[in-house]
Amino acid sequence: MKAAVYIPGQTPKYLDFADPIPQNENQVVITVKAAAVKNLDKGIVSGHHYSSGGSTEPKVAGVDGVGILDDGIRVYGFGVSGMIAEKALIDKNRIVKLPDGIDDITAAALPNAVMGAGAALHFRANVKKGDVVLINGATGVTGLVAVQIAKHYGAKNVIVTGRNADALNHLLTMGADEAISLKQEDELIINKIKEIHKITPIDSVVDYVWGHPAELVLSALGGTGGTTHKVKYVTVGGMAGDKIQLSSGTLRSSDIEISGSGLGSLDVDAMNKLFTELLPDMLQLAADGKLKIDTETANLKDIEAVWHKEIPGGKRLVIVI
Repeated sequence: MKAAVYIPGQTPKYLDFADPIPQNENQVVITVKAAAVKNLDKGIVSGHHYSSGGSTEPKVAGVDGVGILDDGIRVYGFGVSGMIAEKALIDKNRIVKLPDGIDDITAAALPNAVMGAGAALHFRANVKKGDVVLINGATGVTGLVAVQIAKHYGAKNVIVTGRNADALNHLLTMGADEAISLKQEDELIINKIKEIHKITPIDSVVDYVWGHPAELVLSALGGTGGTTHKVKYVTVGGMAGDKIQLSSGTLRSSDIEISGSGLGSLDVDAMNKLFTELLPDMLQLAADGKLKIDTETANLKDIEAVWHKEIPGGKRLVIVI
């Protein structure tokens, strides 16, 4: 078969690779139709992601995708083998049957964003009707999806931050209620978040950037000695830096609960619900036109040329097989 084959640290190439063979009863072969290229995929291929492992053997890129099973059913699946390929192995316990009305491109693009947004909002932040949610670093694909899912869960006020002015304005058309530019002086950002938190207390923060922007938000949420409103702070990504400086006083003066949402952070029950409840619900929303994602496509044979291509903010690259 043809596949996007890589050696860790090198760009994937369009090469021949052995057809996948199931190794146990939980593995099934899928004929892949589309697979998205995500930051997760790029991190694994580069060897820098914590799930990369230490192997230097050639592998197939891509952690998930959509395609057709032997019985003709169209599904989204999480890969046992790499999925940017003509065929792949998927875990039959991590399959979601695709609803009518959703195309392969959208179905391939959405799930990772749903995992990065829906899992954080639902399993970690437990967003409910009437909540106030701040999405830090919301101008990427997952931030756009997070805004829509937060509104779907009933959030009354969704605040977004980011550096891209056009993307922030677009988020305001997709359901966000207020946007804060991270290009401002630190003091202005902190004061604005403090003002919002005082008038409409923030219930949860979903953070895609970490680094200095996270330091600003956490500083703004710190208390002054009186009673405070509980805030659930969920870190999902580290695009602005993997480490932060956090004052002990910020945590001692406030009721901030910090947790993470990512590979390995969900227990067995939550992981099962991700595939049996959350993903099916969100894919159905997309099929109904109530959850949107912007995409750009390329063919498998062009994988080497497009792997490092700059994709416009808020868009997901999908490889068509």
